[in-house]
Amino acid sequence: MNLFPILPLIILSGTSILIILLIAVNRNYNISFGLNLIGLSAAFISLFYISRELPQNISNFLIIDNYALFFIGLLIAASFTVSLLSYSHLKNYSGSREEYYVLLLIATLGSSVLVCSNNFVSFFLGLEVLSVSLYILIAYTREFQRSLEAGIKYLILAAASSAFLLFGMALLYAEYGTMNFIGISMGFKSIGVTPLVLTGFGMMIVGIGFKLAVVPFHMWTPDVYEGASAPVTAFIATVSKGGMFALLLRFFFTINGYQYHSIILIFSIIAIASMIGGNLLALFQQNVKRILAYSSIAHLGYLLVAFISGNKLTTEAVTFYLVAYFITIIGALGIVTILSNKEKEAEDLDDYKGLFWRRPLIAAIFTAMLLSLAGIPLTAGFIGKYLLLAAGIGSTLWLLSIVLVLSSVIGLYYYLRIITAMYSTKGDVDEKKLSPVFSVGGSIALAFLTLFLVWLGVFPSGLMAMIKTFVGL
Repeated sequence: MNLFPILPLIILSGTSILIILLIAVNRNYNISFGLNLIGLSAAFISLFYISRELPQNISNFLIIDNYALFFIGLLIAASFTVSLLSYSHLKNYSGSREEYYVLLLIATLGSSVLVCSNNFVSFFLGLEVLSVSLYILIAYTREFQRSLEAGIKYLILAAASSAFLLFGMALLYAEYGTMNFIGISMGFKSIGVTPLVLTGFGMMIVGIGFKLAVVPFHMWTPDVYEGASAPVTAFIATVSKGGMFALLLRFFFTINGYQYHSIILIFSIIAIASMIGGNLLALFQQNVKRILAYSSIAHLGYLLVAFISGNKLTTEAVTFYLVAYFITIIGALGIVTILSNKEKEAEDLDDYKGLFWRRPLIAAIFTAMLLSLAGIPLTAGFIGKYLLLAAGIGSTLWLLSIVLVLSSVIGLYYYLRIITAMYSTKGDVDEKKLSPVFSVGGSIALAFLTLFLVWLGVFPSGLMAMIKTFVGL
C-alpha cells in the first residue's frame, strides 16, 4: 500500500506520539509547544509534495484529492493559529499543560480524516478520534467547575449523537450492503430510497446536526462555549465543525442527494430554524462567548443555504464562507483569549466597556472581527454572505434567501452591542478590568488574521481562483 498520500496524517500522528514520549521522560511546556508547531508546519508543507500524485484511494476508506488537501490545509492552519493563541493562555496554568498540545494534534488528525473519508468506517473513526479529544480539551481546565460541567455535557450528548449516527449507518448498510459512499450512490440508483433508508438518513442527520450545532441539536453549544477555555472554543467552532461540513458536502455530492426532495426539505427546515433561532437567542445574552455560540448556530444555518442550493456555486460559496468564518471566529475568540487571565475569562459584556480607551488596537481588531461576522462590506464576511446569497438565489431558494437576509439584520444588533460597549465613554472605564496577557506568537496571529480579513474583503479574487482550482466535486 502506498502511504505517501496520507503523509500529513502520518506526521500529525507521529508528532503527537513524540510529544507523549517526551512528557514521559521530562515535562517541558515550551518544548511541547514547539514540537506541536513544528509538526503542524511539517504536515502543512507535506501537502504540497503529495499534490503531485492525486487523486489517490487508500484501501477504499480514504480519498486524497485536491478537495481533501485544501480542507486539510485549512484545518491545520486553524489549529496552528489556535496553538499560538493558547501558549500565553496556558503559560500560567497550575495543572499539567503539555498534554494539551497532544490532544490538539489528535483532534486535528480526526478532523482531517473526516474531510478525506469516502466510507462510513473512516467517517466514524475520524469522528470518534475528534470527539474523544474534544471531551478532554473542553474539561482541560478542570479546576473550574463549569469546564468539567461542559465536558461532561458534551460527553453525554456526543455519545448519544454518535449512537444515532452509527445506527443510521447500519440501516443504510442493511439495505445496500456497502459502506462506501459510491456504493451508497449506486444503491440509490438500483434499489431507490426505501423507508429503511429514509430512517437511516434521519438518524444520521441527528448525529451530523449535533456536530454542526444546528437547531434543534444545538442545546450543548452555549454551555460548552462558555465552559471551555477561549482557545478550545475557537477550535470547536472551526476545526471541529469545518471538518464535519466538508465531509457532509462530499457525501451529498457523491450520492447526488439533491434529487431527493424529502432530504432537502429536512435540511431546509433545519437551516431556517438555525438562522432564526440562533440570532434571536443571541439577543438575550450578556456573555460574549454565549453570544458567539448562538451566532455560530446562525452561521451554520447560512452555510446550509448554499449547501441546499446544489448548483455550481455551492462548493465555492461554502468553501469561501468557511475560510472567512475560520478567520473571523478565531480572531474574535483570540481577543477573548488575550484579555483573559488564570482567574477569569473576559466573557461578560461589561468587561468590554471602555476597552477602546484602554486598548485601542485590541478594540479595533475585535471590531473588525465582529463587523465581518455581521457581514459588513470591506470584510471577508461580507463577500462570504454575498456568495451564499448568490448560491441560494441561483437555485430560486427564495424563502431561504429572504430568511438569510432578515436574520442577518437581526444579528447585526447583538454585534453592535459589543462594539458599543467597547467604545463607551472614558468615564465608564474601570481601569482594573481585564489584564491582557500578550505573547509574540498570539499577537502575530491576530495581526495576520486581521490582515487576511480585510484583504479577502477587498480582494477576494485570489482565494476564489484557488477554490475553483482545488475544490471541485
